[in-house]
Amino acid sequence: MEFFTILLSGLLAVLSPVNLVADKVTEGAIRSRFNKVEQLKVRIDNAPNYQLIQGKVERVRIAGRGVWLTPDIRVDALELETDPLNVDLQRLRAGSQGSPRASLRQPIQAGVRLVLTESDLNKALASPNVAARLKIIGSRALGGSPERYEFINPKIELLGSNRLRFQVEVQEKDAQPLALIVESGLNIVSGRSLQLVEPVVSVNGKPLSSLLVAAFTRGISNGFNLRTLEERGITARFLQFKVDKGELDIAAFVRVDAAKPIALLTTGASTLRTD
Repeated sequence: MEFFTILLSGLLAVLSPVNLVADKVTEGAIRSRFNKVEQLKVRIDNAPNYQLIQGKVERVRIAGRGVWLTPDIRVDALELETDPLNVDLQRLRAGSQGSPRASLRQPIQAGVRLVLTESDLNKALASPNVAARLKIIGSRALGGSPERYEFINPKIELLGSNRLRFQVEVQEKDAQPLALIVESGLNIVSGRSLQLVEPVVSVNGKPLSSLLVAAFTRGISNGFNLRTLEERGITARFLQFKVDKGELDIAAFVRVDAAKPIALLTTGASTLRTD
């Protein structure tokens, strides 16, 4: 959730200190928190403007292209629209005990849309952070500990019609690497997790049995469950997870509650509802 952490800190920067050109202040604050941004536009709606002095903003809308979270992780398109923000400026400027979430008078809610290209996804798969996450998810799917396996040369193909193909070489200790290929459709379950639809799994060109495929897909689905964020005060729901040819389009609702004093830095929000 580093992505939402960056956005939260950028949104709150507009209120500390208050500035009459808030759009540009927020744009600059968000740009500075990403590794690189190719295009970014920010619009802040506030009527009347003096509400900024009280820590209130009616709505923030952000649209970006080519947003780099790290030198290896790029988002092709970003859209975000918040519900009203209400922040305790005194706590925010005092540091909020290390967490901007502690300054919130009410939860932040927002609708978020992300577009990722196939080439950007494959570059991200090679990054250390994503590779570590892949190792955890893959090990769960294979029924072992992360230390047991190495995942080499991962590659994803976005086939369209909500189907994708993922291939990787799996190496266990000193054994020969095995070529693992998964082709599947995707479905959202209860807004929280992703379900593989009609998956086909093969190892070295040989298809796995239906029992092994079922166990494998359960492990994958458990690795993409948004419920795990709730212990950090974040409620997130997938509204769309659409796979077109060469492009992944994700829409989500995110809500971030005010942090307790010991809570970690995180973010979220939405005008898109699930009810």
